[in-house]
Amino acid sequence: MQWHGEKKGTALAGMTIVVTGTLPTLSRQEAEAMIVQNGGKASGSVSKKTSYVVAGAAAGSKLTKARSLGVTVLTEAEFLAMLEN
Repeated sequence: MQWHGEKKGTALAGMTIVVTGTLPTLSRQEAEAMIVQNGGKASGSVSKKTSYVVAGAAAGSKLTKARSLGVTVLTEAEFLAMLEN
């Protein structure tokens, strides 16, 4: 995914974030657009270079892999709070 809209900030600059599962209020595409708008990179797979995983309901293998690699897992609310700070 490549976002060509206006950048809103740099809260996520240098971070790689994976979105998995069903989030309560955002679609996966909306969450990924917010990541890019705020200077981060939205990725589709978890690796040791992943900064955070935003996990919703029914998160599967990506959540399991994130935990096994020690990647910090965020809820949608925690993710949105990061953008506000």
